[in-house]
Amino acid sequence: MYNKKSVFVTFEGIEGSGKTFHSKILYKKIKKLRLPVIYTREPGGSKSAEKIRKIILSGERKKFSATTDVLLYLAARNEHFEQTLKPALFKKKIIICDRFVDSTKAYQVYGKGVDKSLVNFIHKKTIGNFKPDITFILKVNISKAFKRLNKRNKLNRYDQFPRKFYRKVQNAFMKIGKANRNRYVILDNSQDNKRNEVIIFNKFIKLLKR
Repeated sequence: MYNKKSVFVTFEGIEGSGKTFHSKILYKKIKKLRLPVIYTREPGGSKSAEKIRKIILSGERKKFSATTDVLLYLAARNEHFEQTLKPALFKKKIIICDRFVDSTKAYQVYGKGVDKSLVNFIHKKTIGNFKPDITFILKVNISKAFKRLNKRNKLNRYDQFPRKFYRKVQNAFMKIGKANRNRYVILDNSQDNKRNEVIIFNKFIKLLKR
């Protein structure tokens, strides 16, 4: 089934979409298959990137300008790529990642209006043409997302935006996903059931067999 190649799987969606839950479920299923897999996240995913994550997500929602915000995210991504992703790719591991470049596009470019050319330029200089093999975008009813957020013990900066902003970002994710059906899988995750777990796992197995 597995021909010892690196596979990069990402999960995207707004806060409360269930992307972290489903990414961890897939990771655990792959572990049970005894395949070489790592789980990581953004912002973060390496020692230095996790330090940047704390700076990004702590404090008041408006503590940084949109440009400062995106530069911090891109700095964290570069550290994550150099310290975690590249070594894992070299060892031909399966990588499950909670958020990647599509979150930057949806939140910072579409959501906050950051210049797309700035983001593209820095990505070209840092991660080059590196991209996921498959990306699961989890769509959710905004009210359902807020109910899930309200159950969290502690909210970070990005858990505190108004509904209008999350709706704008989710629409951006839909636009991104629909532009490339070969790589993106869009799933409605408004209902708490096992259906999406099955779909995600089956899509992953199909990818391994290519």
